[in-house]
Amino acid sequence: MLSGTGFETVFRDMKAKPTPPKTLDRLISKMGLGSRTEARSWVGASRVKVNGKVIQNPDFWVNPERDKVELDNRPLEKKKYRYLLLNKPAGYLTTYKDPEGRPTVYDLLKGVTDFLSTVGRLDLDTSGLLLLTNDTQFGERLTNPDYHVPKTYLVKAATLLTDDQLDRLRAGVTLDDGPTRPAEVVRVRDAATKTFIEITITEGRNRQVRRMLEAIDSFVLKLVRVRIGGLEIGGLPPGSWRNLTPAEVQNLVAASRSTKGPKPRTHSTSKALVAGATPIEEDEDADDLSEEETDE
Repeated sequence: MLSGTGFETVFRDMKAKPTPPKTLDRLISKMGLGSRTEARSWVGASRVKVNGKVIQNPDFWVNPERDKVELDNRPLEKKKYRYLLLNKPAGYLTTYKDPEGRPTVYDLLKGVTDFLSTVGRLDLDTSGLLLLTNDTQFGERLTNPDYHVPKTYLVKAATLLTDDQLDRLRAGVTLDDGPTRPAEVVRVRDAATKTFIEITITEGRNRQVRRMLEAIDSFVLKLVRVRIGGLEIGGLPPGSWRNLTPAEVQNLVAASRSTKGPKPRTHSTSKALVAGATPIEEDEDADDLSEEETDE
């Protein structure tokens, strides 16, 4: 259960669903005890038992509601739920470990001993708001496109964008994996040869924002995620993190109940951008993106 009276009431109105069978490595990871790689090593080292029998196959299927699973002779216990907001800087991978030794967002979580999964991904050179949690149901609600959770980005386009191009984004463009949902788009300002926009989408396709810009004959120079639902990055410095409050978690869950896409709102972030208060306007150098984006 969640710790604290605030968190305990966050999901009280959500229907309980039967827990589906899982492989041992996935079950241990979903319990927030470690990564799947760590779980596989523990299983291989004979540290895990299922119904009193040592199992060395991490792909062994178990039913969490029926089978007794132990790690080091102690029953698995789910970690208390935790929710973090990280201001991801460019240059960090959204992965637990990198075979090439490149820095990951986990290198920034100083003092965090719980194993937390990222809620979606951001590309290597994409910065901004990234959530981490060991609450898999919460993460699913925010990343599943069926829940229509709005995610907002500040974009520096490589070209001057016409009103017609912005209207095409608003209406939805056709990508190689099908048409996108309509987006909420605000022109922030035009420079000599570039346009800055704020775009809100309710999907999480691979590198979606970049591909949407390419579909209107432009491309992204820089991308910063500034909002998920009503949660904003605020003044959190790049590379820093903080815990979410119970109210913020509740609001994100409430946002996941919407099925109507982006809603009109005031664009406080856009106003700050015009005033020169956000990082996307401070750096005029082109930033190219890297692979594996599932949330932009």
